[in-house]
Amino acid sequence: MSMADQTMAPSQQSWAVVTGASSGLGIALAIRLAQRRHNLVLVARREQPMRELASRLERDHHIKVLVQALDLGDPNSVATLQQRLAADAIEVDILVNNAAFALSGPFIDQDPERLRAMLQLNIVALTELTLVFGRQMAQRRRGHILLVASVGAYQPSPLAAAYSAAKAYVLSLGVALNVELAPNVGVTVLSPGLMDTEFHDVAGYTVKPSMRRTVLSTDRVAAIGLDAMFAGRSSVIAGRLNSIAAFIISRLMPRSLQARMVYKMSKT
Repeated sequence: MSMADQTMAPSQQSWAVVTGASSGLGIALAIRLAQRRHNLVLVARREQPMRELASRLERDHHIKVLVQALDLGDPNSVATLQQRLAADAIEVDILVNNAAFALSGPFIDQDPERLRAMLQLNIVALTELTLVFGRQMAQRRRGHILLVASVGAYQPSPLAAAYSAAKAYVLSLGVALNVELAPNVGVTVLSPGLMDTEFHDVAGYTVKPSMRRTVLSTDRVAAIGLDAMFAGRSSVIAGRLNSIAAFIISRLMPRSLQARMVYKMSKT
């Protein structure tokens, strides 16, 4: 059975884990998966928004939704999630690694603890989740993994240096695993640009007027990412303008020039 065949008519036992499911893109991804009739495990720190979302999705789509209030920045959180799902005999068919946050501003001005927390969540937790559930999928010879990166993964980004570097790691990891785990387990990297969410407020980043035309809705980005995942693509950039810009910058410019150009754009 091909990966496409597996996703045409998910069974009542098909489960998808979505991290960062209390806001923004995480909610949009959960809704899209619910529309495809996948049962859901919602994971995030904030429990109440997930409870409200779970009630709505169970009512509207007649699926099962399990809420797991966990801080994935905690080094023990992945093991805790794995144990809880095993206790409920839940086999994960789809893993959506969406949880992340960003830091912006000069690198040497960053708070070390905040920087460490970002790297723990954006790199370490994502990697551990992919390892734990990817291994299970490989043993069952089926599954899909979606890793959420960023258009920042395609070039060095002064004033968001560590964040973009972390997302470059996610992009490289996902594309490599798409080859390693084929043909039974598909791994896709979704790289959004600007979205209409609270994400940039948390990062302390102000969207420049010149960039507003690239802003996409979370629902549109979720649809692009999940369509690419179920099609077996290794990576996708959300939005035509973002795709063109990433191609021009990453393929046609030296990295030193890329960095200077992004730095200039960030300051204007």
